[in-house]
Amino acid sequence: MSSTGDSTAAGGSCPIHPVRHPWEARVPEVPPQPAQPLPSDPAPTSGLVGFRGPTACSAAGITYRQLDYWARTGLVEPSVRPAQGSGSQRLYSFRDILVLKIVKRLLDAGVSLQNIRVAVTHLRSRGVADLTGITLMSDGATVYECTSPHEVVDLLQGGQGVFGIAVGAVWRELEGSLSKLRGERTDTGEAVLSHDPGDELARRRHRAG
Repeated sequence: MSSTGDSTAAGGSCPIHPVRHPWEARVPEVPPQPAQPLPSDPAPTSGLVGFRGPTACSAAGITYRQLDYWARTGLVEPSVRPAQGSGSQRLYSFRDILVLKIVKRLLDAGVSLQNIRVAVTHLRSRGVADLTGITLMSDGATVYECTSPHEVVDLLQGGQGVFGIAVGAVWRELEGSLSKLRGERTDTGEAVLSHDPGDELARRRHRAG
């Protein structure tokens, strides 16, 4: 008969130890965790990104003098951050710069500043999702808003549309331009680098610095 106690007699039984099954000694393998990607900067169209005056000018194709005049006269004011005293920087949103770009095209087409002000006020009253489906038509004097191809055709047939601006196309063009320019986060003030996926290395170096 086996015993679990100590045995001092010759030929006596040895202490009994529990048998360790092979699976009890195994250490569970933990699969390697993939490297977590660095959080990317917000897209230019995000409300978290603002752009300084020189960047807005470059993207909209206007001069800084035009930008300053339009801001001071209330035509297109920076919605993110207005100029506040000497040395302060205006900060424009994507939507602001979109309007700047449209104003520039209307001016180039000979539309009066008075009619452009009316168009700008109307554009600002529209939701962001609505803007991409709008086409602005003009005969050089009046600006018309069209929300369907049928309305565009009707204006052309009536001789009221000499040229048109598809806001959705301007939006995509501007998005591409701003993705290559430096912005600024509106919540932290940190610089936002290019949103181009090929510029990931620059973003990593920027955060590591």
